[in-house]
Amino acid sequence: MLHRTHDFFQTNDTFMKPTFFLRAGSLLLGLPTLLIADDDFNDTPDFEKPIGALDTVVVTANRSGQTLFDQVQPANVLAGPELQLKLAPTLGETLNHEPGVSSTNFGPGASRPVIRGLGDDRLRVLQNGTSVLDVSNVSPDHAVASDPLSMTAVEVVRGPATLLYGPNTLGGVVNVIDDRIATEPFDGSWPSGRFGVTGGTADDLFSQSGAVHWGAGPLVFHLDGFNRETENLEIPGFARSALLRSSDPPGTPQPYGVLPNSATHSKGAGAGISYVTDAGYLGLSYSGIESKYGTVAEPDVTIGLSQRRVEMKGALHSPTSWIKDLKLDLGYSDYHHTEFEGPAPGTQFMIEGFNGRLELLHEPVAGLEGAVGIETQVNEFSALGSEAFLPTVDNESYSTFFFEEYGFDPFRLQFGARYDHQSSETTTNPLFGAGLSRDFDAFSGSVALVYEPVEGYSATVSLGYAQRPPTYVELFANGPHVATGSFEIGDPNLGTEDALSLDVSLKKNTGRVTGSVSGYYYRFDDFISAQPTGAFDPADGFPIYAYQPVDAEFYGGEIETVFRLIGSDPDSVPVVSDDPKAPLPADSSIGDEHQLDLTLRADYVHAENRKTSEPLPRIPPFRASAGLDYHYGPFGAGIECQYAAKQDRTATFELPTDGYVLVNASIHYVLSSGPVETTFFIKGTNLTDEEARMSTSFLKDVAPIAGRGLVCGIRSEF
Repeated sequence: MLHRTHDFFQTNDTFMKPTFFLRAGSLLLGLPTLLIADDDFNDTPDFEKPIGALDTVVVTANRSGQTLFDQVQPANVLAGPELQLKLAPTLGETLNHEPGVSSTNFGPGASRPVIRGLGDDRLRVLQNGTSVLDVSNVSPDHAVASDPLSMTAVEVVRGPATLLYGPNTLGGVVNVIDDRIATEPFDGSWPSGRFGVTGGTADDLFSQSGAVHWGAGPLVFHLDGFNRETENLEIPGFARSALLRSSDPPGTPQPYGVLPNSATHSKGAGAGISYVTDAGYLGLSYSGIESKYGTVAEPDVTIGLSQRRVEMKGALHSPTSWIKDLKLDLGYSDYHHTEFEGPAPGTQFMIEGFNGRLELLHEPVAGLEGAVGIETQVNEFSALGSEAFLPTVDNESYSTFFFEEYGFDPFRLQFGARYDHQSSETTTNPLFGAGLSRDFDAFSGSVALVYEPVEGYSATVSLGYAQRPPTYVELFANGPHVATGSFEIGDPNLGTEDALSLDVSLKKNTGRVTGSVSGYYYRFDDFISAQPTGAFDPADGFPIYAYQPVDAEFYGGEIETVFRLIGSDPDSVPVVSDDPKAPLPADSSIGDEHQLDLTLRADYVHAENRKTSEPLPRIPPFRASAGLDYHYGPFGAGIECQYAAKQDRTATFELPTDGYVLVNASIHYVLSSGPVETTFFIKGTNLTDEEARMSTSFLKDVAPIAGRGLVCGIRSEF
């Protein structure tokens, strides 16, 4: 159990103080001790300059190993310098403003991605291909148990093909990647690694991270760790919105300039060992994360989070003439957090379980190339304390799936299907009554056609169908949920949620203008949503919400375009490797000329009840951004303007959200000295000190995003 005191939040260290150097040095020297003592480590993404087009990254969520350009479903990968400049304390904020991606933004300590207006259990967060296994989908104040400082890349995949990862992925799949388990032999006689230090002004950020890899024959070893501390967040004006303040009774406290109870502290570590040969690999890793943060929703409530995670990954390459690869992924997690009311421990949430996945990728058979596989997930969830609104639940799911592709130039046909059996069983509890058990069978499938008239151009259309079983929250909730300010009542008689999806996209990956545009339509039957009943709980005054099926529809689209304004045509840049972290060849002239790119992005989602035309809650507004990126030799700079429209299509009891414009900028410089490459970077966020609130957040009227801030950092690779 975590033991927490408030003086944890009273640190005054900053990146400019002498303690910075002592702490940075001790982080590297103390790696083995930290691992043993539950202090954790991190490894950070490479800060190499990307070498070109949209198709240089292979998406691991894809079964056939196609590039981004080949994908039927829209996909984004953040890695290298782009990830570093967008890195934020939470996964949701790191991905916010990617096309089609927003966040729950429950203060600086907890933020989960929202894709195309779909979040919670309609979006699956993976770590290296298996479930992260936390309780972030139970409540928005629960953080994702995977810190951005520990990842080397993150993939965002949207569209019907995500159904291969389960019926709860119609919104999308977010796959966090680290390199604790090596899949390739270690190349070199000396250890390699990374180290980084970052400081920020808006929240007094101070973070350190490091990683080291080394090998001995077929064995590859890894150690990593991180530590991050922030103070209460500086905001442009009042914490509470003008609309909320106008309805507040006289004497209501009105925090100004600083967001109360928003300090955070996270630390983590990981170790891995792999055995790698030409025939395949087998690896094992152990990692842990500790996070303590204020919930913001209440002035004296903090959360202390702890997770220990074990992963095993393996693959056999061409074990027979008809098998291309046989892959195994296993993840085990032991997670718990305690919600403290002042210094006193309160409600506890715990989940323990594992997720396993076995895939067989076969060689072409009668023109078909693809994969078949099985997946299982078993976990036990429990909540203890006065604010526990759920009983103890045992959850099991067993799945089988396949994905195939057939090519007939200039077309490619892709299709896949998945079957899931899910069971949820509660134990008898005096607060929730006799134990209940529910079982569900769910079928999902998708089919897509890709048309490539000439090299570098493609048009795709895909159709999907999914049955999503209800979650244990939707089935068994019965109690006050303080984080959302509601009393939630589940329905154990709920059936599956059925959805049809249509996705259309156009992509161009050649010439001085590249990019993609996509549109989608989701039609739900029995969309499970917490609906207001009009009644109030007499004990705490919260409005009562009941989980009910409604018919709903979502439609919208995303666009991303890159214009090469100055510099060589991207087609003339040699593709050195499919690996985005691969270094440039020594004789390459890439970067010796001025290069200027203009990037335009926009996304929109419309969601409503099909029968009543009433808007669904917490839907992102229309958003657009324009950015300029300049590179010359080791120097790079960028500026971006982000626009979000007013969101006045709101659900019952939901206030509208004003539009806003954010201006961000960054510069970086790469200094090479022998085998060591060091990148210095500075980025300014919300430079106009705009008051901005996220319409997707439960806290939008009590917690704006950060005001003007400056972040400085150093990343060294050796």
